[in-house]
Amino acid sequence: MTFHNPLLLLVLVIVPPLIYWYFRRRGASPVPFPSIGIVKKLKPSFWQRRRHIVIILRSVAIVLLVIALARPRYGNEQTKVTTEGIDIVLAVDVSGSMLAEDFEIGGRRYNRLYVIKQVVKDFIHKRTNDRIGLVVFAGRAYTQCPMTLDYGMLLQLLEKVEIGMVEDGTAIGSAIGSSVDRLKSTKAKSKVIVLLTDGRNNAGEIDPFTAAEIARTFGIKIYAIGAGTKGLAPFPAADLFGNRIMKQVKIDIDDDALNEIAKITDGKYYRATDTESLKEIYRQIDELEKTETEITQYTEYHEVFHYFLLPAFGLLLCELCLKKTKFRKIP
Repeated sequence: MTFHNPLLLLVLVIVPPLIYWYFRRRGASPVPFPSIGIVKKLKPSFWQRRRHIVIILRSVAIVLLVIALARPRYGNEQTKVTTEGIDIVLAVDVSGSMLAEDFEIGGRRYNRLYVIKQVVKDFIHKRTNDRIGLVVFAGRAYTQCPMTLDYGMLLQLLEKVEIGMVEDGTAIGSAIGSSVDRLKSTKAKSKVIVLLTDGRNNAGEIDPFTAAEIARTFGIKIYAIGAGTKGLAPFPAADLFGNRIMKQVKIDIDDDALNEIAKITDGKYYRATDTESLKEIYRQIDELEKTETEITQYTEYHEVFHYFLLPAFGLLLCELCLKKTKFRKIP
């Protein structure tokens, strides 16, 4: 409920002085009496006891009239939201090297893929109106989840991603090619591939730089992430007796190639050496690729002043009738 002319409500300040003035002068009588002793012995009639109803009717009528003049109204506020969504493909490496346990969560070591899945989940939760797809790759690439707005389904399919589900290797070119294939025909204004790997291209039939050139042709930007510590990384293995042991293994990440791939598409290359830096990278990408939202608000008002005006006229009419009949004064 709002008022078109709210300043008119200040007129209501005259009501208390009006009531005060009425009760202040009610003892005065226009008819002189030599003595009122006899009059005091008379019991007041039913209507005499209710003589103050006139000022009550007038005060309420004034209040209602002022409220009506202020034009009360109620409105249905509606918001029209226009969004320009972004299409994103998350390309995740599931090669054997992702078993390296050089990332930590809560002080406990986990393999790279496990940590990456947790960070990617947070990234997905932060998106709202963007279609997201998931491509996994190792020796070859395939689509784990097509472009979708159903983030619940996407998260379920992400949870099922495991190392060994694809023959081993690192087919970065194939991963980019599969991602481009998902994005090339979409009508989104912005198209993005978030490519994460911990190795260098050693499989697949498509050269990574050629795939990046194709991505640029379709207006697709690539954010490349190299995941893994620099130098030796703890890698699970088995000893002669089949017991699980950790050994230090050097896993080579081709930073130069990934940087060039990102540069070709006007994207950016990041290096994540621990869990916190990985989270920060996805946070930066989330900030860089935001959905454009246009919000238009409008309110449809319905005037309700007549709900106050008509009762005010009714009370004034009732006051007039009472003053000319039951509460009529003798001059």
